[in-house]
Amino acid sequence: MVELIWLVPFFPLLGATINGLFGQWSIRERAYWVAVPAAGLSCLVALLISLQVFAGQTLDLDLYPWVVAGTFQVSVGFLVDPLSAVMMLTVTVVGFLVHVYSVRYMHGDPGYARYFTYLNLFLFAMLVLVLANNYLLLFLGWEGVGLCSYLLIGFWYERKSGGDAANKAFIVNRVGDAGFLLGLFLIWTTFGSLAFSEIFPRAEEVLAPGSTLATVITMALFVGALGKSAQLPLSVWLPDAMEGPTPTSALIHAATMVTAGVYMVVRSSPLFSLAPETSNLVAIVGALTAVFAASIGCVQTNIKQVLAYSTITQLGFMFLVAGLGAYTTAMFHLFTHAFFKSLLFLGTGSVILALHGEHDIRRMGGLAPHMRVTASAFLIGALASAGIFPLAGFWSQSQILSAVFNGGHYFVWGLSLAAAFLTAFYMFRLYLLTFGGRYRGNPHALRSLPKAPADMWIPLVILAVLTIVAGFVGVTPEHGAFYSFLRPDLPQAGPPGERDILRVPFALLPLGVACFGIGLAYLSYTQWWGQPARFRSVYLLLFRRYFLDEIYYAVFLDGFRRLCRLLWILDARVIDGAVNGVVSLVRRTGAAVSGLDGTVIDGTVNAAATLVVHAGAASARLDEQIVDGAVNAVADLILGAGALTSTVDAKVVDGAVNTVAGVVLSASAASARADRGLVDGAVNRIADLVFGAGALLRRLHTGAIQNYLLAMVFGIVVIAVVFLMSR
Repeated sequence: MVELIWLVPFFPLLGATINGLFGQWSIRERAYWVAVPAAGLSCLVALLISLQVFAGQTLDLDLYPWVVAGTFQVSVGFLVDPLSAVMMLTVTVVGFLVHVYSVRYMHGDPGYARYFTYLNLFLFAMLVLVLANNYLLLFLGWEGVGLCSYLLIGFWYERKSGGDAANKAFIVNRVGDAGFLLGLFLIWTTFGSLAFSEIFPRAEEVLAPGSTLATVITMALFVGALGKSAQLPLSVWLPDAMEGPTPTSALIHAATMVTAGVYMVVRSSPLFSLAPETSNLVAIVGALTAVFAASIGCVQTNIKQVLAYSTITQLGFMFLVAGLGAYTTAMFHLFTHAFFKSLLFLGTGSVILALHGEHDIRRMGGLAPHMRVTASAFLIGALASAGIFPLAGFWSQSQILSAVFNGGHYFVWGLSLAAAFLTAFYMFRLYLLTFGGRYRGNPHALRSLPKAPADMWIPLVILAVLTIVAGFVGVTPEHGAFYSFLRPDLPQAGPPGERDILRVPFALLPLGVACFGIGLAYLSYTQWWGQPARFRSVYLLLFRRYFLDEIYYAVFLDGFRRLCRLLWILDARVIDGAVNGVVSLVRRTGAAVSGLDGTVIDGTVNAAATLVVHAGAASARLDEQIVDGAVNAVADLILGAGALTSTVDAKVVDGAVNTVAGVVLSASAASARADRGLVDGAVNRIADLVFGAGALLRRLHTGAIQNYLLAMVFGIVVIAVVFLMSR
């Protein structure tokens, strides 16, 4: 069964996926059909697995490799041990009851399906956070609950106050998350891993007790816890987070987001136990935050904001005792606080729904006879928060005060007692102004108060029963089942107060302080709002929350704007001034150079040009009178010589040529006559001779063979005669 641990976060994720994809278009007002069973199945599996863990089974399961980059390797894996089992059971039980309660509370809202999508996703993210077996997966769940809280706080985003509150929560938590990330970087650098199984067993070997590195790592982790759990100085976001739906507030304050910081510190207890300076700081910050928030809660008039400051106070108690090394006691108070705080918020939701959205306790009162179940459940939650016997808050708060005193931290113990007194005072004040006395709102609204349906009052009754009985699992620190279950997995370096049996005086002292606070509240508020007017200055200081928001606005928001304005002035007057000065200097230098150029250089050039012009004119005159005269004389001489040459040519040369031409022509005529008379005559005579010989030969050429033979004989005779004569 333990191997099915992945089903615990899977069911809420499945519900969120289905509603997220189909809720707005097809499922709509039936979205709870998916969301509530998903939360219920997750709670059932968590309960079955927790029973096996209580029987001694544990599991460190790696599902699959997630990040593989060289030597940096992280898996998606879940760790099932007593600490994760307590957180898993707390988250799923409270989460399931909040889902059931939300079915009727959010009925008719246009974002009904979207609301259940966010609620399932919130449950999934918190379960991943508490079940993760390494810091990176824990950080994924850490950021997941931050995202879901942003979505749920700003659920009614059409209201400006809702959007502002969501932004405030998101931004403040980013400050803390930056520190958390720095801590993860240092852990990886130091240990070479982010897996709990590889870090915690080697912590004492790698980190020397009290070393600077151990202090820096744990300090960075604690910065993340400050933001997530709304501790000083990052507590300003939680009261404004009441802008979301009231069941959301129950989930955020009781079982999910704000408890994540406490869980992370307790889970990292092997590291914090090696950094005593950080642990002391955790205790001091927790004590101061508890007193700070409790004092503010005494004068607030918004019913949900009073509970918000109650949450900050109780978280301060958890950090206080965790810083002293009593980690099991811190988890015990987280466990009991989850039930009575979710009970208070769901009771508040019933009141707000019945009064049609009224949040101001100054316009409430006298509701107990009309809302008996809600009033009774709210009273149980208020008394448990005040630490009244035998409710759950009594056992956990008494053990916190006992652990602080036995550890020798008397100053912190005094602050704790003051916070416990103030908590009892403002919680009973809240009950009196809401349910006691007379109704101070619209009388017509009181007559038409609707009765709470079963799916709203049943979760209240279940949580009231758990608030009554849950504390007994931790009685006493030495023999209680809760301590026996958790102590083997947590360091044993806690103060003696966690190991000793709860002594009667230390049990009665917190009870007496709580009773004194309740009695003072009763005496102060039996008449409507008379007490605060007597301490107007103190009341104003507390009502304005010590002006912490105004200080942050002045320092960070307005201060940042002023810094930007100063930088802008510096840029405009110094940087731009220097640039503009250089430009002006260049311009003036250019003007001076231009003047110098106009008067000196241009003057010189103009003078030279004038000189050249005059020289050119003189040269032109010289050219006209001397050079051109010489040229003209030469030209006249040449023209005269040309005329003479022409005359000689015409009379001598041309005459000689003409004479020669005449001789040639005469010779040509004589040659022509000779040619016609002699040459042509000789040619003609030879032609006539040849023609006559040819005619003779044609006559001799008869074609008869005997004539040819005769001619041949005759020829031979002639040749022979000639031969003989030549000899």
